[in-house]
Amino acid sequence: MAVRAGDERRLRAGVVGAGHMGQYHMLAYAELWDIDLIGVVDVDRERAKQVAAYYDTQALSDHRELIGKVDLASVAVPTEQHFQVTADLLEAGIGVLVEKPITPTLEEARELFAIARRTGTVLHVGHVERFNGAVQELAKIVERPILIESRRLGPFVPRVQKDSVVMDLMIHDLDIVLGLVDSPPRRLVAMGSSVHSAATDIANVQIGFESGTIALITASRATEEKIRVLSITQPDAYVVLDYSEQDIRIHRRAAQEYTLNRESIRYRRASFVEHVQVHKDNPLKLEVLHLARAVRRARAGEQVVLAETEDVRSLAMALEIERMIRDGRCETAYSTNPPWSAPSA
Repeated sequence: MAVRAGDERRLRAGVVGAGHMGQYHMLAYAELWDIDLIGVVDVDRERAKQVAAYYDTQALSDHRELIGKVDLASVAVPTEQHFQVTADLLEAGIGVLVEKPITPTLEEARELFAIARRTGTVLHVGHVERFNGAVQELAKIVERPILIESRRLGPFVPRVQKDSVVMDLMIHDLDIVLGLVDSPPRRLVAMGSSVHSAATDIANVQIGFESGTIALITASRATEEKIRVLSITQPDAYVVLDYSEQDIRIHRRAAQEYTLNRESIRYRRASFVEHVQVHKDNPLKLEVLHLARAVRRARAGEQVVLAETEDVRSLAMALEIERMIRDGRCETAYSTNPPWSAPSA
């Protein structure tokens, strides 16, 4: 698929990885009129050919074949391959959207951001829930959270069994919670167990923040019903967000009344529910659009803004939770220099 001659607004894109997530990225690119999907890369040549034929694009077997042909690329290969593939593309000046977790280690994550800064190239990490319409509205509502409760549950999927449920699912919620609470985390309690794989399939985490906010986060891939819910208690309201439905409801106190007589004390409390209007769209498509806009700004000579602090912080806490579960260390308190606050290299 060739770029139209003389149309400088159009961008050329590639997708590395033709598996489950890679095909979601291809669909997102295919829906955008000003981006041409130039090629799909997969070490399984037959799978690459099959997917490429569906999207009328080119099948490739090595990500380096994209160099010189594309302006941006999605990386949706197994986590252990993220570093090398992303580094090669960034070094070639290609903007990259790499699926989460960005890398298996903090050192590799920081190195990728260092490469992006040195080359002036865009690097985004696939925290797709940031682009969920309900999450974007939530940031306008939450002010002084007292209690945050998150449940991200679903059935086991064999294709992700190499990553723990912390990296597979919970990292989304860690990212959202850490973004909502304007206070450093000082205490972690973590428990987990394996059910269907050698990795952790169920995890429960409690985070205590310096402000007094408590976050309770549960992730499971051993639950037959798919649940994606976040609820927040704050002084004036109880907020419930459904990620899947992109829906927010706010429960506010309306009135309370006591009645006292000889026989009894009666208490009545009334509340009303406000249904927040949310603009619903495909979060992954919005994420790809975000990358494309950043690539265009970089090409125009504007400084590239990276979300390094947020991305590294979420990965660092996820890795610490994995270590705690693996070592059987249920609770840890942090006074200074917790792993997620370490400076970038």
